[in-house]
Amino acid sequence: MTSIPERLLVSNAADFDRVDQLRAESDAILIGAGTIRSDNPRLIVKSESRQTERVAAGRARQPLKVVVSESGDLDPDVKFWHHGTDEHRPVVYTTTMGGAWARSRLGELADVVGLGHPLDFGRMLDDLGARGVRRLMVEGGSRIHTTFLMEDLADELFLAIGPVLVGDIYAPRFLLPEKFPGGSTRRRTLVDLTRVGDVAVLHYHLGENE
Repeated sequence: MTSIPERLLVSNAADFDRVDQLRAESDAILIGAGTIRSDNPRLIVKSESRQTERVAAGRARQPLKVVVSESGDLDPDVKFWHHGTDEHRPVVYTTTMGGAWARSRLGELADVVGLGHPLDFGRMLDDLGARGVRRLMVEGGSRIHTTFLMEDLADELFLAIGPVLVGDIYAPRFLLPEKFPGGSTRRRTLVDLTRVGDVAVLHYHLGENE
């Protein structure tokens, strides 16, 4: 019998606060269904002062929460649906078949949008734009990151490197094997390198010739 590995934490408190700031600066935060199942996150801006700053700027206290699930098999009891959702319901992007399943599971907890099969990420971004989302923060997991980068849909990348070595075959990966645009010949632009305690944060622009 295979045991389920514990959640892998390679960051530190200061870096988690940096992520909270990025969340506060975003209109929406997106994760995949696998991250909900493995981490059971609230996915909110935790700092009350940052929440207050958002309200003072005429924005919702919390960013819109977004989840991608091809199957639509989402647990209605996890934290994701019950924290930071007073002002707007989370949005679920799924396939046509997954939409029926998600609606039956979630009811009024979420706005479910079916995007055909396979799920079209370009259409998803168009729909988010129509909802007023101008800055989208993509937090994972591996499949979501891989799709955004493979389809050239991301403008920038923040990569945090922690001081640990991980050799567990069950540990999550940043990216899955895939053919990315330009392959190894396409170099991205490093615009900043920041030390956050014992973590190094690399900020890249992903557009051509930047």
